[in-house]
Amino acid sequence: MIGRITRTVAWFGLAFWILGCGSDSGQPLAEIPDTVSYNLHIRPILSENCFACHGPDANKREAGLRLDLETDAFAALKEHPERHALVPGNPQASEAYLRVISTDATERMPPPSSNLSLSDQQVKLIEKWIRQGAAYEPHWAFVPPVKAGLPSDESGWAKSEIDHFVLKAMRERGLTPNPRADNLSLLRRVYLDIIGLPPPPEVLDRFARAEPDLDTVLDSLFAQSAFGEKMAVHWMDLSRYADSHGYQDDYYRTQWPWRDWVIHAFNQNMPYDRFVTWQLAGDLLPDAGKEQLLATAFNRNHKITEESGAIDEEYRVMYAVDRTNTLGKALLGITLECAQCHDHKYDPISQKEYYQTYAFFNTIAEWGMEESTPGFSKKSPAKLPMMEITETDVTDILDFVNLPDSSRRVQVLLANMGKGANYNSLLAESNVLKVSVMGEPDSTRQTYVLDRGMYNAPLEKVSAGVPAAILPFPEHLPKNRLGLAKWLFDPKNPLTARVFVNRIWQELFGQGLVSTPGDFGMQGDLPVNQPLLDWLAVDFMESGWDIQALLRTIVLSATYQQSSQVSPEKLERDPENRFLARFPRQRLPAEGIRDLVLASSGLLVPEIGGPSVKPYQPEGLWEAATSGRGNLSRYQQDTGKYLYRRGLYTFIKRTVPPPSMMLFDASNRDACEVERLKTNTPLQALVMMNDPVVLEASRVFAERLLETEQAIPLLIDKAFYRILGRKPETAEKAVLEKNYQSFFNALEKDTHRAEQLLSVGEYPLNSALPIAERAALMQVISLLYNLEETITKS
Repeated sequence: MIGRITRTVAWFGLAFWILGCGSDSGQPLAEIPDTVSYNLHIRPILSENCFACHGPDANKREAGLRLDLETDAFAALKEHPERHALVPGNPQASEAYLRVISTDATERMPPPSSNLSLSDQQVKLIEKWIRQGAAYEPHWAFVPPVKAGLPSDESGWAKSEIDHFVLKAMRERGLTPNPRADNLSLLRRVYLDIIGLPPPPEVLDRFARAEPDLDTVLDSLFAQSAFGEKMAVHWMDLSRYADSHGYQDDYYRTQWPWRDWVIHAFNQNMPYDRFVTWQLAGDLLPDAGKEQLLATAFNRNHKITEESGAIDEEYRVMYAVDRTNTLGKALLGITLECAQCHDHKYDPISQKEYYQTYAFFNTIAEWGMEESTPGFSKKSPAKLPMMEITETDVTDILDFVNLPDSSRRVQVLLANMGKGANYNSLLAESNVLKVSVMGEPDSTRQTYVLDRGMYNAPLEKVSAGVPAAILPFPEHLPKNRLGLAKWLFDPKNPLTARVFVNRIWQELFGQGLVSTPGDFGMQGDLPVNQPLLDWLAVDFMESGWDIQALLRTIVLSATYQQSSQVSPEKLERDPENRFLARFPRQRLPAEGIRDLVLASSGLLVPEIGGPSVKPYQPEGLWEAATSGRGNLSRYQQDTGKYLYRRGLYTFIKRTVPPPSMMLFDASNRDACEVERLKTNTPLQALVMMNDPVVLEASRVFAERLLETEQAIPLLIDKAFYRILGRKPETAEKAVLEKNYQSFFNALEKDTHRAEQLLSVGEYPLNSALPIAERAALMQVISLLYNLEETITKS
């Protein structure tokens, strides 16, 4: 609740600044700026109060009045040709202004029935804007970014170009940067951000004595395969990857080889334009091979039904709609889905343009459900088209795919198929993997605008196209997915680069420069520092869409290297840390928490790729929460090394996603997600105190420390150092040693209780070690894992 209050206060503070102060931090909040800006001051008022009835949506427009376009707003009113909604320079002749200030309830706008009203401050802003000429400005996100000149920095604080922009924004709000973080904190931060794992003690030792050369550190981290795994986590959310189809029966699917490709692509530092082009249209590339085809599985990660009684065309349309909406949210940062049933109410995107975009994804030969399809002698599953991956493919072409041995694959298939499975047929299937990909187009299928988005209500026939307000589709490009990809990466496309660099900024700082990463449109938040966002976007394009270069630029900046300490003054001036006068403290993502626990304990199996795994979870959860049908009706927990894989590889069943990860705000992968929720609940503490992964890691770590036969205080120091990345302070050591002694005294007297504590998990026990020491040290290590600092990046 406190966090919500803080966020609410911060939002209102920013809103008052936007509506009242412009960029001059010296003005009081209620003061009208000297120059009123349409984008900064007026459009937010109109968008909130007027555009629903007088905006882009022709179906909802009233009185024929449109206020979001300059020509329409200045034109004569249809119902009163002698009047105009806006008359530049003359508020008293502007009907829109007169209706806003009217005391007559039947005339006043917004109408009382809407429960909307304008404050005196907003009315004054509108009046002054009209008096100053009512100048409209194009929406910032639809104008291609340009690199502004670097603001000056006489202080010498800046280490990178981006620091100049950050420092300027700080100073305008009376803020100053924090000092640089200490070596060990900074090193831990970089490791967690780049590979998602804590730095090992030997690396900590090296940089505890001298300031780390972060350029060299980044070289070593980018060279690790763990880099691709860390980067793949957010891409799985964005691309709605899961190991089941979704819907009620929720069958098993084999899309994990595509995940292996994503990891591989990030580790190869594949340029972002090629990375996305292959995923959108790899099958359409000249001389496309199996790797390019595999990449297109991105488009087929959506939910699929295999349930009897479903209407085939209804679900087929849903699949194409999902692909269209994912393009908008993930790659363009635009709420295209709002135009599925009618013209977009706020952004200049018509319903026709939505279905023109949809046409790019509406052509492949697929079906909505697993049913007998006319023209085929047997069932044609919704998973078509599919790509087969054989052992020969993995040897010769797709060497990045981690194909387990045959016995392991049969075991997985048996677990997924349940009782009654035929072993011989499974053995044959185990030698061939099938992945849903894009395929040959169905040349007979036409695309229509769908009335209110209904699959069975076609209206006007349309061909492939895009929202012209973003960037008109060039005539020379083919009207297919490959042409769409080229349009996305046209240097004049104003969104693609901005959206990606904003998401990388969000990954590192917890919040993007645009805090609505899926909505750069008129209802989205304004960028907190647009010159910085645009500089990053242009620099990213100029680098050849080099993802590692983008990360390097940010990590080497003074902005990123600040300490996270916060003074009361900074907290009051910038409670949300939007202007980055300190590094934000952020809890690790769900996968990161699991990875840190496993890595620090020594349990982590660093194998790259392969099928998803089923670690510990509450017994009976799947069985109680699903229909009882399908090949995932029961949970078959993995054993051995598969219990200790990174969180990225945890099996995602959409209808029953992994409970501990969901409690830490992981995505259930139902749809494209570009930003995870941030919640704090008591259940998260209960997970850290009781999850078998944490308890088993604590036990194994304790046993490995005790095997060194060193004194307990030294072992506690080592555990602290490895888990938190720093040495304990004197007071902390005293508390931990006192806790150890308390645990030891109690468990030495109650060996049965000690045995119970040590019995968690399947990793073999070291029974040769004294039981009380093992259990007591395990409890201390468990306590360390439960510290807020442990699972926080700061």
